[in-house]
Amino acid sequence: MEAALIIFALMVLFAFLGLGTYATVKAVQAAKRGVDRTITQARRTVEDTTLRAKSLGQVGVTAALAQLRIDLRTSMRSTQQALNDGVRLDASLKESIGLFERLSAHGRELDEELKRLEQEPDRKRTADLLPDLRERTAKITQAADSLRWAARDRARRFAEDDLSVLSEQIEVESGALRDWSRPPVDDLTATAAAWDAAQAAGQEAPTPTPAPTPTAPTPTAPTPTAPAPTALNPAAPATPYPWQKTRRPESTT
Repeated sequence: MEAALIIFALMVLFAFLGLGTYATVKAVQAAKRGVDRTITQARRTVEDTTLRAKSLGQVGVTAALAQLRIDLRTSMRSTQQALNDGVRLDASLKESIGLFERLSAHGRELDEELKRLEQEPDRKRTADLLPDLRERTAKITQAADSLRWAARDRARRFAEDDLSVLSEQIEVESGALRDWSRPPVDDLTATAAAWDAAQAAGQEAPTPTPAPTPTAPTPTAPTPTAPAPTALNPAAPATPYPWQKTRRPESTT
């Protein structure tokens, strides 16, 4: 029994050690990826700054090559970011990303060639290659720009369609809210008039007609006036509305 407990404790200990080792390896790998990302970004920033300095501070072949690299890298980087951002909302862009990866292979090849030509001592031969290099750069950047703008136009169209549907739904809901919130003035007026008429019919009493004044010198007795007939079905007193206050009975004391 003691041996089994010892073996179980050792297994638990090894399991914890294995988990600790796995977590440590994962943390080290994540830190390494973060460092590599930082180094890559820093190297890219340095290269971009150097290329801009060459394109502005120098003339001739060196400045032309630097400008071609700037145009190429800017277009490819913007397209890559646009596609990666768009595929999170639109899965159909995965095919576009596949095409861009194939285009990126040609872009990297051209960028490496331009980079090598920056160190080429034969400037005359490099100058002869510039027309072809410009044409290749234009083809790649135009293809990348086409993918980028197509992805942006697609996202904008989806946003406009969604906004149109949302606007229609809001208009319908607004109309329903206006119908419910508008006070029924006509109904209230008709109800108040009916209530006033019922109150007047229940409280009005018959008034006796006065006898005519005699004109002869000898006075005559006035003719008695018959009382007004009483209604067979007198109107019932109107039922008070909930917002009316009930009068308290007057004290007889």
